[in-house]
Amino acid sequence: MNGLAPTTTFKSSFGTTQRRDNWWLSPILVAFGLGSFGVYSTWAALQGQYYEFGPYLSPFYSPLLIFDWWHWSPAFLILWAPLGFRATCYYYRKAYYRAFFGDPPACAVGEFNEANYNGETKFPFIMQNLHRFFFYVAVIIILILWYDVYEAFWFDGHFGMGVGTLVLFINSLFLSFYTFSCHSFRHLIGGKHNCFSCTATRRAQYKVWEKVSLLNINHMLWAWISLTTVGLADVYVRLCAMGIIHDVRLL
Repeated sequence: MNGLAPTTTFKSSFGTTQRRDNWWLSPILVAFGLGSFGVYSTWAALQGQYYEFGPYLSPFYSPLLIFDWWHWSPAFLILWAPLGFRATCYYYRKAYYRAFFGDPPACAVGEFNEANYNGETKFPFIMQNLHRFFFYVAVIIILILWYDVYEAFWFDGHFGMGVGTLVLFINSLFLSFYTFSCHSFRHLIGGKHNCFSCTATRRAQYKVWEKVSLLNINHMLWAWISLTTVGLADVYVRLCAMGIIHDVRLL
């Protein structure tokens, strides 16, 4: 005998836990939030109309790509990029693994099939490693959305501002916070270096890395706010285009 207590293997069933808090509330809210956005965005993308009003363009359709050979909604030509970026996002992976797969539903809570856990080493989950490449595409989309904000300040060739201008501006702002608080961007800025104080360039790089790290602390917050604003931006442009509401000119 080596004096150590024998090891007992315990296999828990789904939902088994000693937690006494409302651990189930978070995955339910996440499933509702992501599910609602998924249903609405799919419906909106399938419409193929009411995505443009005056100088306003729905972010679901930006950049607006229309070809003679493409008879589907132009949204499907670009939505794969932000969808891929969010689907492979480190935070969202944790959120929807818990909410939709129960893998696990929460910390210290039994999951469905823990014995066959393979992490993200097999198809299709190995595709999550593409996140850093989706980030590059997301940056391009952000730049285009900021151009859309610029366009939203011009009405028939004259400078102005409407409520829709502010809606698109706020959406692009929070999408930028979400995109540039990304873990991949933080690693791109400073994750490859062991010494930040070696040169003046590295010291300057460290200051940028610090700012990105501050954004990264609230990455989950930016993820949810930006998901909400991008949906509301589409709703606003769509309702204006349908004549249900009227855009108010502020300037």
